[in-house]
Amino acid sequence: MSPVPVAPTGLTRRAKSFVELEGIRVPQPDIEDHRGAWIEQGVPAAEIDRAVAFEARWGGLALPPAPFYESGPRVLGADLPEGSTAEGWWIPAGDCRVSMAYGFMIGPGGEFGIHGYRWAPLHASTEGWVESLALVSHARRWAKTITRITGEAVDSLDLEGYEPVPEVQGVADTWWRGKDSLIALYRGEAVAMDAPGGLEAHIYGGLDEWGLRGG
Repeated sequence: MSPVPVAPTGLTRRAKSFVELEGIRVPQPDIEDHRGAWIEQGVPAAEIDRAVAFEARWGGLALPPAPFYESGPRVLGADLPEGSTAEGWWIPAGDCRVSMAYGFMIGPGGEFGIHGYRWAPLHASTEGWVESLALVSHARRWAKTITRITGEAVDSLDLEGYEPVPEVQGVADTWWRGKDSLIALYRGEAVAMDAPGGLEAHIYGGLDEWGLRGG
Protein backbone atom coordinates (compact mmCIF):
# COMPACT_ATOMS: atom_id res chain seq x y z
CA MET A 1 0.00 0.00 0.00
CA SER A 2 1.26 3.45 -0.90
CA PRO A 3 1.44 5.78 2.12
CA VAL A 4 0.16 8.59 -0.12
CA PRO A 5 -3.65 8.45 0.11
CA VAL A 6 -6.15 8.95 -2.66
CA ALA A 7 -9.04 10.98 -1.27
CA PRO A 8 -12.45 9.29 -1.34
CA THR A 9 -14.91 10.69 -3.86
CA GLY A 10 -17.47 13.28 -2.81
CA LEU A 11 -15.20 15.63 -0.86
CA THR A 12 -14.75 19.31 -1.68
CA ARG A 13 -11.57 20.34 -3.47
CA ARG A 14 -10.28 21.77 -0.18
CA ALA A 15 -10.83 18.49 1.69
CA LYS A 16 -9.45 16.41 -1.17
CA SER A 17 -6.22 18.43 -1.11
CA PHE A 18 -6.07 18.17 2.67
CA VAL A 19 -6.35 14.37 2.62
CA GLU A 20 -3.85 13.89 -0.18
CA LEU A 21 -1.27 16.45 0.97
CA GLU A 22 -1.46 16.08 4.75
CA GLY A 23 -2.75 12.56 5.32
CA ILE A 24 -1.09 9.16 5.07
CA ARG A 25 -2.42 5.61 4.63
CA VAL A 26 -1.18 2.81 6.82
CA PRO A 27 -1.91 -0.93 6.45
CA GLN A 28 -4.96 -2.23 8.30
CA PRO A 29 -5.99 -5.82 9.10
CA ASP A 30 -8.74 -7.27 6.90
CA ILE A 31 -11.89 -7.17 9.02
CA GLU A 32 -13.50 -9.75 6.75
CA ASP A 33 -11.32 -12.23 8.62
CA HIS A 34 -13.50 -11.57 11.68
CA ARG A 35 -16.89 -12.01 10.01
CA GLY A 36 -17.51 -15.52 11.29
CA ALA A 37 -16.53 -14.69 14.87
CA TRP A 38 -18.60 -11.49 14.85
CA ILE A 39 -21.68 -13.31 13.59
CA GLU A 40 -21.23 -15.85 16.40
CA GLN A 41 -21.24 -12.90 18.83
CA GLY A 42 -24.63 -11.82 17.47
CA VAL A 43 -23.60 -9.02 15.15
CA PRO A 44 -25.97 -8.89 12.14
CA ALA A 45 -24.39 -9.48 8.73
CA ALA A 46 -25.72 -6.10 7.56
CA GLU A 47 -23.72 -4.33 10.29
CA ILE A 48 -20.59 -6.22 9.35
CA ASP A 49 -21.18 -5.16 5.75
CA ARG A 50 -21.44 -1.57 6.96
CA ALA A 51 -18.14 -1.88 8.83
CA VAL A 52 -16.49 -3.39 5.75
CA ALA A 53 -17.76 -0.50 3.59
CA PHE A 54 -16.42 2.06 6.10
CA GLU A 55 -13.07 0.29 6.14
CA ALA A 56 -12.90 0.22 2.34
CA ARG A 57 -13.52 3.97 2.15
CA TRP A 58 -11.62 5.28 5.19
CA GLY A 59 -9.57 2.46 6.69
CA GLY A 60 -5.93 3.27 7.39
CA LEU A 61 -6.30 7.02 6.82
CA ALA A 62 -4.29 9.04 9.35
CA LEU A 63 -4.95 12.78 9.36
CA PRO A 64 -3.36 15.68 11.26
CA PRO A 65 -4.63 16.17 14.82
CA ALA A 66 -8.00 17.82 15.35
CA PRO A 67 -8.01 20.99 17.51
CA PHE A 68 -10.53 19.47 19.90
CA TYR A 69 -11.64 16.00 21.10
CA GLU A 70 -8.09 15.24 22.24
CA SER A 71 -7.00 15.47 18.60
CA GLY A 72 -9.42 12.87 17.19
CA PRO A 73 -8.84 9.29 16.02
CA ARG A 74 -5.23 8.26 15.47
CA VAL A 75 -6.12 6.26 12.35
CA LEU A 76 -9.59 5.79 10.88
CA GLY A 77 -10.66 2.17 10.83
CA ALA A 78 -13.65 -0.03 11.71
CA ASP A 79 -13.81 -2.63 14.47
CA LEU A 80 -16.39 -4.88 16.14
CA PRO A 81 -19.86 -3.25 15.91
CA GLU A 82 -21.47 -2.54 19.28
CA GLY A 83 -25.16 -2.35 20.20
CA SER A 84 -28.31 -4.36 19.67
CA THR A 85 -31.13 -4.77 17.19
CA ALA A 86 -33.44 -2.87 19.54
CA GLU A 87 -31.13 0.08 20.24
CA GLY A 88 -29.17 0.19 16.99
CA TRP A 89 -25.55 -0.52 16.16
CA TRP A 90 -22.44 1.64 16.37
CA ILE A 91 -19.13 0.96 14.65
CA PRO A 92 -15.83 2.11 16.20
CA ALA A 93 -14.27 4.67 13.85
CA GLY A 94 -10.67 4.40 14.99
CA ASP A 95 -8.63 4.31 18.18
CA CYS A 96 -8.31 7.56 20.13
CA ARG A 97 -4.93 9.29 20.14
CA VAL A 98 -4.91 9.34 23.94
CA SER A 99 -6.91 7.61 26.67
CA MET A 100 -10.28 9.31 27.17
CA ALA A 101 -13.77 8.70 28.49
CA TYR A 102 -15.38 8.32 25.07
CA GLY A 103 -14.73 6.72 21.73
CA PHE A 104 -15.20 7.82 18.13
CA MET A 105 -18.06 5.92 16.53
CA ILE A 106 -20.13 5.61 13.36
CA GLY A 107 -23.80 5.79 14.30
CA PRO A 108 -26.74 3.69 13.11
CA GLY A 109 -27.45 6.24 10.37
CA GLY A 110 -23.82 6.65 9.31
CA GLU A 111 -23.18 9.68 11.54
CA PHE A 112 -19.66 10.36 12.80
CA GLY A 113 -19.60 11.11 16.52
CA ILE A 114 -18.48 10.25 20.01
CA HIS A 115 -19.99 7.85 22.54
CA GLY A 116 -19.45 8.58 26.23
CA TYR A 117 -22.21 8.59 28.79
CA ARG A 118 -24.45 9.07 25.75
CA TRP A 119 -24.21 9.19 21.96
CA ALA A 120 -23.35 12.55 20.39
CA PRO A 121 -23.30 12.62 16.58
CA LEU A 122 -20.86 15.36 15.55
CA HIS A 123 -21.41 15.26 11.79
CA ALA A 124 -23.96 13.57 9.56
CA SER A 125 -21.19 11.46 8.01
CA THR A 126 -17.45 10.82 8.14
CA GLU A 127 -17.14 13.16 5.17
CA GLY A 128 -18.34 15.95 7.45
CA TRP A 129 -15.62 15.20 10.01
CA VAL A 130 -12.94 15.27 7.30
CA GLU A 131 -14.37 18.48 5.82
CA SER A 132 -14.21 20.06 9.27
CA LEU A 133 -10.56 19.06 9.71
CA ALA A 134 -9.75 20.44 6.27
CA LEU A 135 -11.48 23.72 7.11
CA VAL A 136 -9.54 23.97 10.38
CA SER A 137 -6.28 23.51 8.52
CA HIS A 138 -7.23 26.11 5.94
CA ALA A 139 -8.57 28.65 8.44
CA ARG A 140 -5.50 28.36 10.67
CA ARG A 141 -3.29 29.13 7.71
CA TRP A 142 -5.15 32.26 6.61
CA ALA A 143 -6.67 33.77 9.76
CA LYS A 144 -5.09 36.90 11.23
CA THR A 145 -6.50 36.07 14.67
CA ILE A 146 -7.69 32.88 16.37
CA THR A 147 -9.83 33.18 19.50
CA ARG A 148 -10.83 30.27 21.74
CA ILE A 149 -14.02 30.53 23.83
CA THR A 150 -15.19 27.95 26.37
CA GLY A 151 -18.12 27.19 28.66
CA GLU A 152 -21.16 29.41 28.99
CA ALA A 153 -19.60 32.14 26.82
CA VAL A 154 -20.11 29.89 23.78
CA ASP A 155 -23.90 30.22 24.06
CA SER A 156 -23.51 34.01 24.06
CA LEU A 157 -21.87 34.12 20.63
CA ASP A 158 -23.80 36.33 18.22
CA LEU A 159 -24.24 34.45 14.94
CA GLU A 160 -26.44 37.06 13.29
CA GLY A 161 -25.12 37.63 9.80
CA TYR A 162 -23.42 34.23 9.71
CA GLU A 163 -24.42 31.32 7.50
CA PRO A 164 -23.83 27.62 8.18
CA VAL A 165 -21.04 25.89 6.27
CA PRO A 166 -22.96 22.96 4.75
CA GLU A 167 -20.13 20.65 3.75
CA VAL A 168 -19.19 19.91 7.38
CA GLN A 169 -22.66 18.38 7.79
CA GLY A 170 -22.82 19.64 11.35
CA VAL A 171 -25.02 17.97 13.95
CA ALA A 172 -23.55 18.70 17.41
CA ASP A 173 -20.59 20.47 15.79
CA THR A 174 -21.24 23.29 13.34
CA TRP A 175 -19.25 25.82 11.33
CA TRP A 176 -20.45 29.34 10.53
CA ARG A 177 -19.22 31.76 7.85
CA GLY A 178 -19.42 35.54 8.28
CA LYS A 179 -18.16 38.47 6.21
CA ASP A 180 -14.58 38.14 7.46
CA SER A 181 -14.51 35.23 9.91
CA LEU A 182 -15.28 31.55 10.46
CA ILE A 183 -16.61 30.14 13.71
CA ALA A 184 -16.35 26.48 14.71
CA LEU A 185 -18.73 25.39 17.50
CA TYR A 186 -17.83 22.17 19.31
CA ARG A 187 -20.70 20.84 21.42
CA GLY A 188 -20.10 17.09 21.28
CA GLU A 189 -18.25 16.69 24.59
CA ALA A 190 -20.96 18.69 26.39
CA VAL A 191 -23.60 16.32 25.00
CA ALA A 192 -21.75 13.00 25.28
CA MET A 193 -20.37 13.65 28.76
CA ASP A 194 -23.37 15.62 30.07
CA ALA A 195 -20.93 18.44 30.83
CA PRO A 196 -22.06 21.94 29.74
CA GLY A 197 -18.60 23.24 30.57
CA GLY A 198 -17.28 21.19 27.65
CA LEU A 199 -18.65 23.70 25.14
CA GLU A 200 -15.93 25.26 23.02
CA ALA A 201 -15.75 27.63 20.03
CA HIS A 202 -12.86 28.75 17.84
CA ILE A 203 -13.14 32.03 15.95
CA TYR A 204 -10.89 32.54 12.94
CA GLY A 205 -10.84 36.28 12.18
CA GLY A 206 -9.49 38.62 9.54
CA LEU A 207 -10.21 36.34 6.60
CA ASP A 208 -10.51 37.47 2.99
CA GLU A 209 -12.71 35.69 0.44
CA TRP A 210 -10.12 33.00 -0.18
CA GLY A 211 -9.71 32.46 3.54
CA LEU A 212 -13.46 32.17 4.00
CA ARG A 213 -13.95 29.53 1.33
CA GLY A 214 -10.69 28.18 -0.06
CA GLY A 215 -12.18 25.75 -2.53
